[in-house]
Amino acid sequence: MNMTSHAEDLKTTLRREVIARRDALPAVTRKATAETLASRPFPLAVTPGMVVSAFMPLKNELDPQQLMRKLAEEGVRFTLPVVIGRGKPLAMREWAFGEPLVQGVWGIREPAATAATVDPDILLVPIVAFDRTGHRIGYGAGYYDMTITQLRARKQVVAVGLAFATQEVSAVPATPRDARLDLVLTEREVIDLRGR
Repeated sequence: MNMTSHAEDLKTTLRREVIARRDALPAVTRKATAETLASRPFPLAVTPGMVVSAFMPLKNELDPQQLMRKLAEEGVRFTLPVVIGRGKPLAMREWAFGEPLVQGVWGIREPAATAATVDPDILLVPIVAFDRTGHRIGYGAGYYDMTITQLRARKQVVAVGLAFATQEVSAVPATPRDARLDLVLTEREVIDLRGR
């Protein structure tokens, strides 16, 4: 077995364990965590017109919409990710509160195909599991890894993971294709991973 396939097997096991922990969180904890992230000062400077890629939550992911509303009050513009094909980076389509969303892959709500594609300055990234080196696990298709890597080749972007503290693990098995996060926000703390 090569190292990459071994790492993927370990990720599959971790993914199952951490999703079970995340799914066991009571609704009141989920709601309180979303409120905490929105009530704390955002750890990065944002200016009117800056573009932040956010996401609509899937399954029991942390819901970023309260944080998004706070950022919108500061003049931030948003994009939302769109799956355009297996093995391809996500398209980041512009969206604002009040604009309609359509049903995308896996039922994820996303902007219509007519929305402009814009490269974000900051990415809010959903997480299944994360560690203190900045590695994360998603659902296994590598969309965010490809997207972050592609964006970083074009411009300076900051990747900010959003998670419940229970999603932290001691070590994520990393592979060469994995893109590291710069920060992780949980209900307990702001974890700054830059320079690690």
